[in-house]
Amino acid sequence: MSLRTFILGLSASFGIAWLTIIVVPFLKMRDLAPVQLSEATDGATGIFFPKRTGRVADGARVYAENGCYLCHTQLIRPTYAGNDLYREDWAGLKADADRGDTRRETTAYDFFGEKFAQIGISRMGPDLSNLARRVETIYAVGKDPSQWLFAHLYNPRNEPKRWKSTCPSFRFMFDEQAIKGNRSADALPFGGDENTELVPNSDAKALVSYLMSMKKDQAVPVSLNFSPLKKAK
Repeated sequence: MSLRTFILGLSASFGIAWLTIIVVPFLKMRDLAPVQLSEATDGATGIFFPKRTGRVADGARVYAENGCYLCHTQLIRPTYAGNDLYREDWAGLKADADRGDTRRETTAYDFFGEKFAQIGISRMGPDLSNLARRVETIYAVGKDPSQWLFAHLYNPRNEPKRWKSTCPSFRFMFDEQAIKGNRSADALPFGGDENTELVPNSDAKALVSYLMSMKKDQAVPVSLNFSPLKKAK
């Protein structure tokens, strides 16, 4: 075998894999075509539009800059690839008071409005696809969900039951300031003294707004629901 043949064969082997795994999916996903709703299968007509609220762009930037994707995913895998649909509230709520069972897999449309799909690298911590739903229904029942997240970012081990958390503290996202009149509405319930308070800075507010947008359980058209939830036997 000549050196030229070897180089060409090596280039083809890696080039074909690169095209099929990286380039083709990127070209398909960067300009997602609108999905038509069908009255027969979806009970509605028109164009499907994924709902996102909050400072998604700014928050996604802060999320990426601080490496949150290194320990958290945003990907509910198909049932043939894992058990994500059945993990407590990861994929949505099993029994939403108004909508019933909202659990579903992740689709490309769940990352609408973001420059990159931050599906993550590993799961040192739980998946965050529906973090806001968990905060509202489990972690901060009867409390302000954003305040719970601010406190968690400042000290992930503040609550006794979370003493084993490996999440790093983001104290640099909070500033200590003098109290002028009433305490700030978003001041942490701990820290500071009778004259000072800890308040989140703009990055912390953007990140929490982004995390509170993690409600990726909106019903999707049947054409996007590649693997409908199966009833547990």
